[in-house]
Amino acid sequence: MNIAVIGLGLIGGSFCKSLKKNTFHHIMGLDSNKETIRKALEQNAIDEEITADRLGEANLTIICLYPQGIINFVKENADKFKKGSIVIDSCGVKKTIVDSCTPILDERGVIFVGVHPMAGREFSSFDYATDSLYNGASCIVTPNESTPSIAVDLISTLAGSIGFGKVVISTPEKHDQVIAYTSQLAHVVSNAYVKSPSVLDFNGFSAGSFMDLTRVAKLNEDMWTDLFMCNKDALLYELDTIIEHISQYRDAIRNNAPDELKALLKNGRELKEKCNELYKK
Repeated sequence: MNIAVIGLGLIGGSFCKSLKKNTFHHIMGLDSNKETIRKALEQNAIDEEITADRLGEANLTIICLYPQGIINFVKENADKFKKGSIVIDSCGVKKTIVDSCTPILDERGVIFVGVHPMAGREFSSFDYATDSLYNGASCIVTPNESTPSIAVDLISTLAGSIGFGKVVISTPEKHDQVIAYTSQLAHVVSNAYVKSPSVLDFNGFSAGSFMDLTRVAKLNEDMWTDLFMCNKDALLYELDTIIEHISQYRDAIRNNAPDELKALLKNGRELKEKCNELYKK
């Protein structure tokens, strides 16, 4: 089938490379950066460049832009998608995207399904796209009550063919609630953690824990600002929760309360062990 990929950055570029490596689909790329298109063609990541006027040739369109960019693209090009075709996104928030795009495309007989590939790197742009980015990763799919099962089946099958290890079916609301904890909070904490003056004087004093905790501090501030603001309520809940817990550790240390501190540490260890058992990691 014809697959159009809109936005050939890390995620979109990796979709293209994975699809070209693992399937026989015809991949059409659209990106505002002509140098990116040149590289994609040169590396055989896409079969051809298209403009928005040719979206009607695609059986499946994958939109890999920032949140507002996805919404704007759908609004501006709603009449160009092929009737009966499927449009998915790759955004890290779902409710805002699904609520905005679904009714627009429903009116035109186009199926929109929210999708979130749980994979990434601390780098962006096509230069870092790989054909193995999705290997073993989860692909979250958020259909609504009217989404045809054939669309979910097609997306799930395609995800498996390019290396995803698991397809998780969720609602947009549940997705955003959980992702605020598993991804967004981690990025905020990591980014705030490196703001200690000590970060400039760690040479020779760091090991795995420092590298693990600081890895995602190197983020794309434009994209993550959009993601955080689109999921404001869920992220604020997680921030308030971690601030409350960190305050408990601080107070135990400040008040010379080793027993209280030990109990806090023990509780955290036991919760992590429970997570390991539940998810076998």
